[in-house]
Amino acid sequence: MSTKFSEDIVPLTDLKVNPGRIVKHVTNTHRPVLLTSRGRGVAVVQSVTDYEMAEEERAFMRAVVAGLADLEAGRELSLADAKARLGSA
Repeated sequence: MSTKFSEDIVPLTDLKVNPGRIVKHVTNTHRPVLLTSRGRGVAVVQSVTDYEMAEEERAFMRAVVAGLADLEAGRELSLADAKARLGSA
C-alpha cells in the first residue's frame, strides 16, 4: 500500500462537496487520504477497518519491543515458571 499523491491528497473543500466519494475511496483502496487546507495537511481520513488493523499492529509491535527489552534486562521466565504463575502447570 503506497500513497498515490494524485489520488490521496485532497483539498478539504472536496470533502465538504462530496464526502461519500472520499469515504468510498479510502474503503476501496485501503489507503488513507490526506486532507489539505491552503496547501497544508490538516487531517487524515481512513476507513475504520484499516484504522483498527493499524492499531492492532502498533499494539503488537509495542509488545514485541517491550518483550525484547525485558530479555535484554534479564527479566525472563522459564516456560515451567510462567505456567506455574498462570496456574496452568
